[in-house]
Amino acid sequence: MQSRTVSTLSTGLVLICGALLFPVLANAGEADVVAAKATKTGESTYRFDVTVAHEDTGWDHYANVWRVIGPDGAIIGERALAHPHVNEQPFTRSLSGVSIPTDITGVTLRAGDLVHEFGGAELFLELPAEVGQTVTVSD
Repeated sequence: MQSRTVSTLSTGLVLICGALLFPVLANAGEADVVAAKATKTGESTYRFDVTVAHEDTGWDHYANVWRVIGPDGAIIGERALAHPHVNEQPFTRSLSGVSIPTDITGVTLRAGDLVHEFGGAELFLELPAEVGQTVTVSD
């Protein structure tokens, strides 16, 4: 009987702690793309420098990825973010060698985090037309 009481109390404590902790983890909000730069590096290749803003709280809730999305919604490129950026906000990371078909003239940049996945602010970026040309956009 004592074991069952301890088990019930332990389960209750875990549920209460989880309910109290979830709002703290979710409080950081969604990851937003706040600026981006694309440089045409080859006939159909690009380098992207993307600036993400997110109130990273640590390893349980941080911006962990940004993506280059084509007009049809397909993921063209993805940059994984391997650690929190608690004291570096907003932060910029790059992705080179992104191959984009010549008929695509613009892409959407989207960031995600561990808790909310995707849903924050996105930016649309017209791609530069000439090799060596750079295009920049910000919110």
